[in-house]
Amino acid sequence: MLLFLNDCGSKRSAAGLCMLAFCGHAVSTELVYVPTNPSFGGNPNNGIVLLNSANATNKHKDPSIAVNNGLGQKTALQSFNETLERAILGQLASAAAQKLGGGITGGLAPGVVETGNFIIKITDLGGGTLLVTTTDKSTGATTSFEVSQ
Repeated sequence: MLLFLNDCGSKRSAAGLCMLAFCGHAVSTELVYVPTNPSFGGNPNNGIVLLNSANATNKHKDPSIAVNNGLGQKTALQSFNETLERAILGQLASAAAQKLGGGITGGLAPGVVETGNFIIKITDLGGGTLLVTTTDKSTGATTSFEVSQ
């Protein structure tokens, strides 16, 4: 009966019925979202890849960041100056600790030591605990810590 139909719509319907007869059932699964970014639950190993990709494509530079902010290459003069500064500060700290200890190594005695820029005050809190307070003469800022003997 389908073979004798000549109009176009009937032929399409017949073709659709034939296709349905020969088709199997459709198989599908549930769609599952898996995040890529580790900040949102993705694999932590993707973090470095995403950061490197973002840094590689970043064309913007912050003008407020100095060219040499300590992370870049330093000249030999800058490195030497920093090393010299650390050595001098280490010697000053050793001399101050020796004065505070009364010349006895390993022990601190309560008292006050003044240097050019700092005032170091050691106070006995009792029970073998000392409070060391350092005051910056130029700014007035203080820091302190406790030491058990």
